[in-house]
Amino acid sequence: MTIRVVVADDQELVRSGFALILDVQPDIKVVAEVGDGAQAVDAVRRLAPDVALLDIRMPHLDGIEACRAISSASACRTVMLTTFDADEYVYEALHAGASGFLLKDVRRDDLVHAVRVVAAGEALLAPSVARRLIAEYTSRPAAPAPSARLDTLTARERETLLLLGRGLSNAEIAAELTVSEHTVKTHVGHVLAKLGLRDRIQAVICAYETGLISAGAPS
Repeated sequence: MTIRVVVADDQELVRSGFALILDVQPDIKVVAEVGDGAQAVDAVRRLAPDVALLDIRMPHLDGIEACRAISSASACRTVMLTTFDADEYVYEALHAGASGFLLKDVRRDDLVHAVRVVAAGEALLAPSVARRLIAEYTSRPAAPAPSARLDTLTARERETLLLLGRGLSNAEIAAELTVSEHTVKTHVGHVLAKLGLRDRIQAVICAYETGLISAGAPS
């Protein structure tokens, strides 16, 4: 299966460079290169790609608003690219529905890996971004009472969500729960389906916003 990609960046050399890196891969095809967020939304609507790479700062419609529009109207998954490792961009992009967040100085192999991972339905964050996301929620002065939204989960699924919220990988969750990674993947899939979440990034956010993990809790 070929992964179809739209690349959106207002700098021609940057988007051409990303497109060139991706287009030479045997399993990836860049179907459009565009220079602003509005064009990105239109390209996704017309071409139905699997993944959109979106620069955060673009004219007419920025990457975050483009991500929000794409996520709400299509199955296309988005990877945000920026030169700015700044908290506010991370949180806004993730809440807009982004499935990945990478800095523009990403190595070419990591860029290709990110597209493949996100196209496969997983989520991907640069390690520094993941740490910032978790630190943001654990530093908040108060957390809500556990939400009734979590009542649909079994006890083991709730444990899985808790460990996802603490940033553990599937292998680490398997070790913590003394089960196989295959079993963990099944639990994660059930958690995402029952709570209507796109991926494990949204699961991390959900764990904190529903009060399953309290502010200041150990990670």
